[in-house]
Amino acid sequence: MNFQMIALYAGAFLLALGLLVLIHELGHYFAARRCGVKVLRFAIGFGPVMWSRRFGSDQTEWAIGLLPLGGYVKMLDEREGDVAASELSRAFNQQTVGRRAFIVVAGPVANLLLAIFLYWLVFMAGMIELKPRLGVPPQGSPAAVARIEAGFTVRAVNGKSIASWQDLRWEVMRQAMNVAALELDGTTSEGSSVSYHLDNLRFSLAEIEKDPLTPLGLLLYRPPLPAIVGQIMPTSAAAIAGFRTDDRVLEIDGKKISEWADIGAIARNAAGRPLVFTIVRTGQQMNLTATPQLNGEGGVRVGRLGMAVKEDVSVMTEMTTLVRYNPWEAATRAVAKTWDTAIISLRMMGRMITGELSWKNLSGPVTIADYAGQTARLGLSYYLSFIALISISLGVLNLLPVPVLDGGHLMYYLAEFIKGKPLSDRVLAIGQQVGFALLALLMLFAFYNDFNRLFSS
Repeated sequence: MNFQMIALYAGAFLLALGLLVLIHELGHYFAARRCGVKVLRFAIGFGPVMWSRRFGSDQTEWAIGLLPLGGYVKMLDEREGDVAASELSRAFNQQTVGRRAFIVVAGPVANLLLAIFLYWLVFMAGMIELKPRLGVPPQGSPAAVARIEAGFTVRAVNGKSIASWQDLRWEVMRQAMNVAALELDGTTSEGSSVSYHLDNLRFSLAEIEKDPLTPLGLLLYRPPLPAIVGQIMPTSAAAIAGFRTDDRVLEIDGKKISEWADIGAIARNAAGRPLVFTIVRTGQQMNLTATPQLNGEGGVRVGRLGMAVKEDVSVMTEMTTLVRYNPWEAATRAVAKTWDTAIISLRMMGRMITGELSWKNLSGPVTIADYAGQTARLGLSYYLSFIALISISLGVLNLLPVPVLDGGHLMYYLAEFIKGKPLSDRVLAIGQQVGFALLALLMLFAFYNDFNRLFSS
């Protein structure tokens, strides 16, 4: 990865993180102002202060720290310093339980509202997405048992309309957590309407989280592509072997190659083993020897050549579609998407806690930065969708009843409401220690998973 690519990934990550933190803290800030609480400091980032200014009648200090890994809103509070008698009514600790809860919950709610807004923009602007068109199902799979034919385009899953492959994946994942059967409505390659019923489905949680379609035999339709080399990754097996753009592959170890997919199928099972390629270059036939490099993919070790097929505009047109909605439908879909994502996130978190789902699914800053860069390269709509997803995750995470998180404070206020008085300082102190310990453990798991993915791939 060159310097420009590193700068793109880092910039995309910092921009996304900065926006999410800003919106979260603005939620707390405006809620505090609405309740008449005096805000002393609004900070984005931690560590040495890079920039600060004072604004407004309260002379609130606005500051940006060196490390953009969070932020905070410091309010007037008797527990953190002396408060003048004339300003007691504006201290946070003097507010009713309801008002304090409102101020605390406003941060996560702001993140959820940001996600709705971003999805709304994306759904209106439109995205080029893969059509929900199915290929030949593997023998014995639920799709094969249901006799789904190649070329079938899915239009609805259990009555819920879909428009893209991503919609299909999302809807199957959502439905699979609640039902044991799927009804797929759509059209055949000839344009006839047809329905397929997939029954007695048994998903593991890991399959649902990773890829709910492959276990069902719902594979993306891929038209045959000529075995002509397009892009070649630097330092890859293909680059080392001397492949060039526009090379046409005829044979591998004497086996005839009819389409591009044949190359990938052979390379996947040949990691570390030299393969002899017979190719045609500018009319001349020659042989090249390439050794697929070992690569981690979903915990499975496979061979990779590091080259891509030459793009064909007509094929891409056949496989993709522009998905776009009017403002009202975009708004309803944005709300539904945010709600569904939040619910699924909560379920996944709960099942990780109970041990039903592996902690390997937990991602940290390195993985998030990687996805930020990848989506930024794809285009603005993909990048905004990524930010919306992370914003939902941040909002949901902060609502968990863990001390030091917003949800932990809400838990304290609930206990105070029930008891009729605040919890003791000792209980609060113990809660803080437990909360920090849990967050530290969570971060260790996240970083471990990040670096494990990084080095395994």
